Amino acid sequence: MINIKSAREIEQMRPAGEFVAQTLADLAGRAAVGVNLMDLEHHARELIRRRGATSCYWDYAPSFGNGPFRNVVCLSVNDAVLHGLPFDYTLRDGDLLSLDFAVSVDGWVADAAVSVVVGTPDGEDLRLIRATEEALAAGIAAAQPGNRVGDVSAAVSAVAAAHGYPVNDEYGGHGVGRSMHEEPHISNVGRAGRGYRLRPGMTFAIEPWFARTTDRVVHDRDGWTIRSADGSRTAHSEHTVAVTETGALILTEGVPRLSMAT
Repeated sequence: MINIKSAREIEQMRPAGEFVAQTLADLAGRAAVGVNLMDLEHHARELIRRRGATSCYWDYAPSFGNGPFRNVVCLSVNDAVLHGLPFDYTLRDGDLLSLDFAVSVDGWVADAAVSVVVGTPDGEDLRLIRATEEALAAGIAAAQPGNRVGDVSAAVSAVAAAHGYPVNDEYGGHGVGRSMHEEPHISNVGRAGRGYRLRPGMTFAIEPWFARTTDRVVHDRDGWTIRSADGSRTAHSEHTVAVTETGALILTEGVPRLSMAT
C-alpha cells in the first residue's frame, strides 16, 4: 500500500531531511586520506545522539542481509556501492567513497546518499559520480503529479545509457515515510508510462547507482556489502522527495554534490 501524506505531514518530514543532508555534508567533509571508516561511523552516532534522532539502520534485519545491521551509516569503498558495512579501513588517496544515511526524526524518515573521491580524483571516477547525480536530477524532474513511477525509472536509465553505464535493476529507490522502506519500489530501469500514477502526497527516495562496466553484483561475506561483480568502481546518489501539486520537492536538499561545485 502506498501511503499518501498530507501537506502538513510533508512539512513534518522536513526536519529529518534537513538532518540527513547536514550529516552527509559533515561526513563527506571529514572523508580524507588517513581517516578510518569507523571514525566516520562513530561521529555519525554522536550526531544522531545530539539530535535525538533514531537510526534506521541500527538493528535493521531484512531478509537479504546478515542482520542485524549494527551501524548507523553505510560506507562503501571503490567497487562497493550499497549497504557497505563500516569496518577498520583507513581511506587512501583516490578512494571513491559512497555514504548512505537514513534516520527518523519525530517519527518521520529521510534517506539520502552521496559519493565522493578522497584525495586525488580520477577523471573516470568523477564522470561516474556526475552520471549518478545527473540521473538523480532527471528522476526528480520526472516525479511530477500525473506521471508514473516508470517515468522516473526511465529517466534514470536514460542518463545511464547516455553515459554508457549498465544499470542493475535489483536494488533501487523506495517509498519513505514512517518507515525507511515503503511502497512503491523505484527501479533504476523502467518504461515510461508504466507503473503507479504519481499523486501529490507520495514521498519516496530516488537512488541511482551505477558501476562502470557491469550491471551484476556480488555480496561480501559480511552479508551486507554489495559490490560490482567485476570489481569496477561504483557510485551512488540519493534524495528523498515529495510529490506536490506543483512538482517534486527535495526533502534532503543540501546533500553535497559534485555538480554544485561546477
